[in-house]
Amino acid sequence: MSVAVNQAVPDFTADATGEAFSLSAHRGRAIVLYFYPKDSTPGCTTEAMGFRDRYDAFVDAGADIVGVSRDSLRSHENFKSKLDLPFTLISDADEALCALFGVIKMKKMYGKEVRGIERSTFLIDGNGVLRHEWRGVKVAGHIDEVFESVSAL
Repeated sequence: MSVAVNQAVPDFTADATGEAFSLSAHRGRAIVLYFYPKDSTPGCTTEAMGFRDRYDAFVDAGADIVGVSRDSLRSHENFKSKLDLPFTLISDADEALCALFGVIKMKKMYGKEVRGIERSTFLIDGNGVLRHEWRGVKVAGHIDEVFESVSAL
C-alpha cells in the first residue's frame, strides 16, 4: 500500500529525535514530511537549512516540519545540532515509511546504480489527508513552493 493525493495517510509511529513521532498525535496541524537521502550532504544540508530558516513561518501557518532519512538517530542528532534544526527528524532505517511513500529509487552515483531515497516532500493536512506531493525535488525554490501550498490549506 502506498499513499495517494486526497486520500488519508495511514497512521504511523516512527523513531525520531526527541521522542517517537506519531502522525495521529499531530491531528489538527498540517505536516510537511520531507524525505532526503543523507544527513550532512550538500543538497540535504541546503534543504534542511531552508526549512529551518522558514520554520517560524510554517508553524505560524499551522504546519509542522518533519524530515525523514534512513540515517540513524545518532546521525540525526548530530545533524540537528550542527545546523540548529528546530524540527523533528525521523530515522527510517527499516525503510517502512520510505515504502509507504514510495520514495526508494534506483539512482546513479559516480556511474553506479544505487538504491536510495528520491528527494520528495508530502503535505498532509490536519485531518491526515495527503494534499500535495513533490517528487524528484530540486532544492532551489522548493521551500517557497511548499510554503505556498501550506498557506493555501
